[in-house]
Amino acid sequence: MSLEVVSNLLPPIIMGFLLGGLYSVIGFGLSLVFGVMRMVNLAHGSFVIFGSYFAWVLLTIVGLDPLLSLVIILPISFGIGFGLQRSLLNRLYRLGVEPPLLTTYGIAIILASAYLLIFTPYSRGLVTSYSIRSAGFGALTFPLIFILDFIAALITMIFLYILLNKTYVGLAIRCATQDPQAAKLVGMNINHIYALTFGLAITFASLGGVFLGLTYPFIPASSFTYLIIAFGVVVVGGLGSMLGTFIGGIVLGLAQTLGYHFFGIGYQLFITYLVILVMLVIRPQGILGVKR
Repeated sequence: MSLEVVSNLLPPIIMGFLLGGLYSVIGFGLSLVFGVMRMVNLAHGSFVIFGSYFAWVLLTIVGLDPLLSLVIILPISFGIGFGLQRSLLNRLYRLGVEPPLLTTYGIAIILASAYLLIFTPYSRGLVTSYSIRSAGFGALTFPLIFILDFIAALITMIFLYILLNKTYVGLAIRCATQDPQAAKLVGMNINHIYALTFGLAITFASLGGVFLGLTYPFIPASSFTYLIIAFGVVVVGGLGSMLGTFIGGIVLGLAQTLGYHFFGIGYQLFITYLVILVMLVIRPQGILGVKR
């Protein structure tokens, strides 16, 4: 491979890794709910955009920097997720897979309609000094916010690893994942654990929404676009695996940037969705997933 070919491929490859960081952050919450509760949360994308709009309101009205606004957004998001699971979804969860699936779809429609009514269909963005700056690696320069997206993905993955493997809460979550009946027999409150898990999932969805808003413009319909991206990340990476989710984000990021590089802008999402389809055919459990 010639030096010229390598130099031409290097920028889209690096950009794919950085974009994959954003996709990973968006997908962590969905992977957590999938892995622990075996529940499909179709409202995940709507809660991602909730974080984007919440940060936009705090930025435009209060003048609070989006990264600093996480101090407000994340606890509120956790409370919403915890309350929603505790008061509504836990009751439906006992009835089977379909009731919570349909309910989260209804929540997604309601939230998307609310965003449309409140914020109009016009695109918004979180414009700050660092969201429009570039950073260089030698002769290569990339948007600084993409680098921050990748750093956020690494920090989130490490945090989730420590939480799930080194804390009592993580032990309880893993016990509920592996054998809910045995967890009940030893006195664990499964409903409370599920509520904690869903609260964490919505927290990380909102975190992804803030970084999404700093990276790309968003509209109410973006909730469905990024729901598909989050599903793709989980499908490629593996159900419930945080490292797999991170790898899945990188794979989709690379598919998008290399698809653009080789085939043009019109093919970048097509190539991304094609990768998801191929993974479903050849390895439906994902890269680091386990067959069930």
